Amino acid sequence: MTSQGTMNGKVALVTGGSRGIGAATALRLAAEGADVAVTYVRDKEAAADVVRRMEALGRRGLALCADSSDAEEAAGAVGRAVEVFGRLDVLVNNVGVGVLGPLDSLSLADVDRVLSVNVRGVFLASRAAAARMEDGGRIVTIGTCMTQRVPGPGGTLYAMSKSALIGLTKALARELGGRGITANIVHPGPIDTDMNPADGPYAPAQAAMTALGRFGTAGEVASMVAHLAGAGGGYVTGAEFAVDGGHAA
Repeated sequence: MTSQGTMNGKVALVTGGSRGIGAATALRLAAEGADVAVTYVRDKEAAADVVRRMEALGRRGLALCADSSDAEEAAGAVGRAVEVFGRLDVLVNNVGVGVLGPLDSLSLADVDRVLSVNVRGVFLASRAAAARMEDGGRIVTIGTCMTQRVPGPGGTLYAMSKSALIGLTKALARELGGRGITANIVHPGPIDTDMNPADGPYAPAQAAMTALGRFGTAGEVASMVAHLAGAGGGYVTGAEFAVDGGHAA
């Protein structure tokens, strides 16, 4: 059965959409009526499963193997999605890597990897999307609660990389506003995913840092992204949104 939602006829690309927040976002956008492409690097089967689940909703899905640390692939995924679907209305910059540890433990390779994926790849995908996107499009980037509050040592590289996306988001909002294209950033707090499970060894301390005393779900982040990507987000741009259970309160 084809879904009937606020995004019927729209096309979205979600980077890193094979699992976690990315998969939940892709499925939520499909439930709202969009056709959705997702990128993945290693887990082809997980990406294919997301596509199957979107197709079960009556939408078109597409899995693209693309490594955001590679400049050509980061931008190229946008072009490949447009080639298949014919247009692009929404880009969700979800892909990211985290390398945590003391300053003196971080190698130059760590720095290059994190910045190439979390900053350069997002910039290149956003630029490619802006060149192909329909007027009135949406760019939503996934940041982190660590740009608002760093609760302890070890997060310098990750927090730095994600903080750069705040400046990018605000600048995109100014540059693309004349075309009705919005750009916003969503900062998740502790979210229950396979990378950071709510029953993991560090979970109690993370949950205690939130006002609600619990982990969030990927679906709760996806709900915010879907709002910003849909009709309700038309007059919202250059803004930051915390979906963090009060981590920054």
